[in-house]
Amino acid sequence: MIRVLIADDEDLIRAALAALLGLEADLEVVAQAGDGRSAVDVALARHPDVAVVDLEMPELDGLAVTAELARALPSCAVVILTGHGRPGHLQRALNAGAKGFLPKGAPGRMLADVIRRVHAGGRYVDPALAADALAAPECPLTPRELEVLRLAEFDTPIAVIARRTNLSHGTVRNYLAAAVNKLGVSSRAEAFRTAHEHGWL
Repeated sequence: MIRVLIADDEDLIRAALAALLGLEADLEVVAQAGDGRSAVDVALARHPDVAVVDLEMPELDGLAVTAELARALPSCAVVILTGHGRPGHLQRALNAGAKGFLPKGAPGRMLADVIRRVHAGGRYVDPALAADALAAPECPLTPRELEVLRLAEFDTPIAVIARRTNLSHGTVRNYLAAAVNKLGVSSRAEAFRTAHEHGWL
């Protein structure tokens, strides 16, 4: 029996996935979570074989959950589900340790098959998303530029970003200016939007 954790902040989707997987004779949903922090906590308590994790959740997103489980519970394979996967998300998910990456619109039986595959030590990436990832441009921003740009989402003041990153005000301005320049846009809001649309943030 393959023990499965489902983590999704939408109750209806979580219940539907649990019901769907409950129809499989070799799968048992042993835990559910509605946010990323709860997903990590319940995984450490229940030790599932596979965690099916939504990409976008409160507290911790699916990428952060994947990274934490890869570190703290490496026996648990992670499959990320997303309603809007982008090539950048796929690369970051694989780097974080995800074994599967699947769109929420995939056929119902496919999730069960992917769970079996990753539990057996394999990997699965949605073919259409993999093709998009191969054709997508590489992120031109450095990790530090991405970190600063991520904090600039809500027009956050320079002083706040500087405090959170332990950088000087001038250094923060330089990173934001570099991001705007590299992405060929006219403002940090546009730079954030462009990076977000590519899945780089």
